[in-house]
Amino acid sequence: MDNPPKKLLDQVADALRVRHYAYRAEQTYIQWIRRYILFHDKRHPREMGAAEIEAFLTHLAVAGHGRTPHPLHPIIRLC
Repeated sequence: MDNPPKKLLDQVADALRVRHYAYRAEQTYIQWIRRYILFHDKRHPREMGAAEIEAFLTHLAVAGHGRTPHPLHPIIRLC
């Protein structure tokens, strides 16, 4: 019996655990990825590229949502 593929954020969590990231770091990365996906109307990161990353980071900078999540770039590439 085939198992259905894991959801994106579960795959990210697994990838971070294999790399021995701290649990809090894992949760932070997942939260940023979730915000990124929601910002782009729930599009999968696989369908997006540099322009969407730039739009999200610009939105964060203009809207004043605190620090820009520079570690988000490599995590999105994992997906």
